[in-house]
Amino acid sequence: MRIAMWSGPRNLSTAMMYSFAARGDCAVWDEPFYAPYLAATGADHPMRAEIIAAHEADPEKVAARCLGSIPAEKPHFYMKHMPHHMLPGFPLDWAHECENVFLIRHPVRVVASYAKKREGPTLEDIGFVQQAELFNRIAQWIGRAPVVIDSYDIRQDPATMLERLCDAIGLSYTDKMLSWTAGGRPEDGVWASHWYGAVHRSTGFDAPEGTLPDLAPDYARLAEAALPYYEKLAAHRL
Repeated sequence: MRIAMWSGPRNLSTAMMYSFAARGDCAVWDEPFYAPYLAATGADHPMRAEIIAAHEADPEKVAARCLGSIPAEKPHFYMKHMPHHMLPGFPLDWAHECENVFLIRHPVRVVASYAKKREGPTLEDIGFVQQAELFNRIAQWIGRAPVVIDSYDIRQDPATMLERLCDAIGLSYTDKMLSWTAGGRPEDGVWASHWYGAVHRSTGFDAPEGTLPDLAPDYARLAEAALPYYEKLAAHRL
């Protein structure tokens, strides 16, 4: 099975990648289209030059690998993708061969977390619009709403939500998904040193989230602009 997990940044996406890697039967790939996105857009992201130098920046070659042999000959392949990395003209036909899942998080939480790592995020940066557009596109392909899971629900009850997710995509659940060894993984993108500090210190999913954080006015307006797109997908969450 090939799993394409679509989420914006700061969405529990790296912890979910670690969770699937901990199964033992699942190879993982960390944001394959990030380097192509940076190379094509010129976006000023932390470690931009290092990312393009260290990772394949040709979207056609990345797409081919999405359907190529699974690393280490594992039976399953979990790919952590970000919808805003899929620029117009980037190949997406490979996703027809995947179980496409959408991982969401309330935009207030996303903006609060993102701004700690990179100041002045835009609606483009946090990916809610692109995630909703891709959700619609894949729904048209498959004739139904794709699977949606909310990071808030995962942190409330990881075992139950991961079991429900596995059931929804036809994968057996194992409690190995609940924990992992502290530190980075060899599959981490080179950008991990900037973004992954918290998950590298973790050995499992964080405790349940509390109330929504307060945001400065500019950031509050950004979260408000993203909210309708989040709510559209949240209506379909497990």
